[in-house]
Amino acid sequence: MNKVKVEVKNIFKSYISSDDGKPLPVVEDVSFKVYEGEFLCIVGSSGCGKTTILRLIAGLQDADSGEILLDGNKIKSTSSKRGMVFQEFALFPWRTVQKNVEFGLEYKGMTPEERNELSKKFVSMVGLSGYENSYPHQLSGGMKQRVAIARALVNDPDVLLMDEPFGALDAQTRNILQDELLRIWAETKKTIIFITHNVDEAVYLGDRVLVLTKRPAKIKKEFNINLSRRRKRTNIEFVMLRKEILDELMEEINIQSPPSI
Repeated sequence: MNKVKVEVKNIFKSYISSDDGKPLPVVEDVSFKVYEGEFLCIVGSSGCGKTTILRLIAGLQDADSGEILLDGNKIKSTSSKRGMVFQEFALFPWRTVQKNVEFGLEYKGMTPEERNELSKKFVSMVGLSGYENSYPHQLSGGMKQRVAIARALVNDPDVLLMDEPFGALDAQTRNILQDELLRIWAETKKTIIFITHNVDEAVYLGDRVLVLTKRPAKIKKEFNINLSRRRKRTNIEFVMLRKEILDELMEEINIQSPPSI
């Protein structure tokens, strides 16, 4: 196993309820490790706290207690070492594809020539060569998300954090981008932490899958996905593993999964 890249240790997080002003626990004593080069998926029901965990790792929020380490160093704030891809495309509508990708590079003080070279490399990597001068309103949803991925990767983060990045896309586009993401992951060797509520997606993408309880989020169960790549969704091992994870989730929302046919 590779070295530990990210370590989440005994994290607690609460928000103040808008109803009564009392603390509302969202994440409760969560601990796990992510290894260098690993593709880790975290699944849970809607509103369980999985996005909060990702935002804590990104440094966008502070935990009430516990700590998160990157390469053994405590995360205290945001950093270009952790790239974030949101479900919403979050592109600047007044910037072209290339200028959106270059956004973070401008703050690093790179010359226009350096930015141009790097941005074109990553625009090509996500399959958007020829669209460098297009604006977000001219792109499909899948293309917009490719831009968001390129923008995160161009800063060369140690860890790529992805918060249901394909959740708003149609099924066909989602499947295509899953394969594209796996190709990019194989090429870049990045450590990826991927949040989803889609069990099929988690089994297709992940080396491991962590299942969360309903809020407040705790780690309910961990699954090692020992399936060869490229994975086939109709493979019996894939189907059985997907059902096992789905059963764990269904218990959290008190819904009995349908019987197998």
